[in-house]
Amino acid sequence: MIAIAMTMCIAVAAQPRFTVQEKSLRMGEIMFQSPKTVAFTFVNNGSKPLMIKEVHPSCGCIKVDYPQKTVPAGQSGTIAATYDAAMLGSFYRELAVYTNVQETPYYLSFQGRVVETAVDYEGDFPIDLGNVRLNANYVEFDDVNKGDQPVVELQVANVEHAAYTPQLMHLPNYLTAEYLPSVVQPGRTGKIRLTLNSEKLFLDGLNQTSIYLARYMGDKVSEQNEIVVSAVLLPAFHNLTPDKLLTAPRVVLMDGDEMVKDEVPVVMSGKKKVTKVLTVTNIGEEQLSFSNVQVFNRAMAVSLGDRNIAPHASTKLKITVDARELEKAKSGPRLLLISNDPRQPKIILNLNIE
Repeated sequence: MIAIAMTMCIAVAAQPRFTVQEKSLRMGEIMFQSPKTVAFTFVNNGSKPLMIKEVHPSCGCIKVDYPQKTVPAGQSGTIAATYDAAMLGSFYRELAVYTNVQETPYYLSFQGRVVETAVDYEGDFPIDLGNVRLNANYVEFDDVNKGDQPVVELQVANVEHAAYTPQLMHLPNYLTAEYLPSVVQPGRTGKIRLTLNSEKLFLDGLNQTSIYLARYMGDKVSEQNEIVVSAVLLPAFHNLTPDKLLTAPRVVLMDGDEMVKDEVPVVMSGKKKVTKVLTVTNIGEEQLSFSNVQVFNRAMAVSLGDRNIAPHASTKLKITVDARELEKAKSGPRLLLISNDPRQPKIILNLNIE
């Protein structure tokens, strides 16, 4: 009996799993007779291959496309639905997804509104979240000194036919948000004003976090509604005397025989990963120390041979770029160095990918 029970448990555990990132999507406004496609991303979180047997749309106005082959364990796929936009007005449509996980279907839905004339928000609001659009999904507070309270504004456009109440999720304690107006009417725009309290930043250098804009009541966090926020806190040198400034450490970066200022060429040539090596030299009379060596996104990795460099000594800075992650990054490939060089405590290197 124990052996039978164990066999049954193993059989139950070894199953495919169908997990959808977003079960309900908003398409916003669609031009009349201009078909539009939405894509539902799913993952097989089980231990056996997943098969999408059939996908039944709720009406003939929808064409569906889904993987015809099995999806291995741990892999992902998409189910695409194209709506023909043949009727004016608001719509709500469903897809019944039949898999080899269970007999009953999984239901996915999407909604929007078909209009004769749509406002083109793509230029000023390129970030499409479905029912709302943003002018940017990356916010940067640059060159912040302790005690500063800088402000950055995000622009939001409501492209839905109902009023929208913006709300940011996962705000850290050093950020506060103000919504102007608190309710954005259909077809109108608003602002989200972010204020940084630098006193609550504990680390010099890059402080980075992700916040998320709720698109509707009960919305969840995902890559689509993620907003990356970066704040660069500078070290303080206000007590430095003129004599100390003369002997202070100084950073020089070299790419071979060329001095590096703010841009580093990186030749990928179709490779998945490339490592660039720079030379870091201290031409000052005191020890050079790096408190932070950081990257702005996961497409890069960096290592410094020695964070403490004696006067007139050098070390190597290795920068590795992953081409597969570059397309996913919401900010450009950049590197941040924070040191005790009072002339340039912050160095940002922009990678010029070729």
